[in-house]
Amino acid sequence: MSQEENFLTIKENGENEIIIKKSKFIATFARVTSVEEANNFIQEISKRYRDATHNTFAYTIGLHDDQVKASDNGEPSGTAGVPELKALQLMNLKNVAVVVTRYFGGIKLGAGGLIRAYSNSVTEGVQKIGVVKRVLQQELVFSVAYNRFDEIDHYLKENDIFISNTEYGVDVKISVFLDEDDLTKFQNDIINLLSGQVEFNKGEKRYNEIPIKDTNYHEQ
Repeated sequence: MSQEENFLTIKENGENEIIIKKSKFIATFARVTSVEEANNFIQEISKRYRDATHNTFAYTIGLHDDQVKASDNGEPSGTAGVPELKALQLMNLKNVAVVVTRYFGGIKLGAGGLIRAYSNSVTEGVQKIGVVKRVLQQELVFSVAYNRFDEIDHYLKENDIFISNTEYGVDVKISVFLDEDDLTKFQNDIINLLSGQVEFNKGEKRYNEIPIKDTNYHEQ
């Protein structure tokens, strides 16, 4: 389980609208994991806004931008889809499709103005929706006696460890998710806290989502 398997994406599907020189730009976003999903989403949004001047789009699929596409949909070549794609890539987002719909307001923006408008539509839309880091983690399950639970609970909270489940039976059974790189240190810490009186069992591996507050996404 390598760090390369962790990636940034949008928190959820959504849209955002901005007005630039009387033109309305509506950026609509969706998570996608295949070209088929991306195409279906693009068709759906283009149909929703069929009366618009342009429905431009971009998408990037795969952890290494394995499949990407951009369309200017009638805008001057290179002024819409490509700036949208570059905006997604600069924020290091994966598995995202965006359609930026334009209703022309009567004032021409010029090539540079269009590039900025479409790029900003994507950037501002992402900032409104939010970004999460999808982290591939391993579930670890262990039990502690009730009189030691507060101590362990404090450790988990202090170290921002994601508790997926807590069951109260004869003992307290705790399930946590951790990055693979953190497993050994975590187990050693718990063993030390409990003087060796603990056994660990591995559960499932899954992606968990961690909200990213810093807008410098490319540095994550």
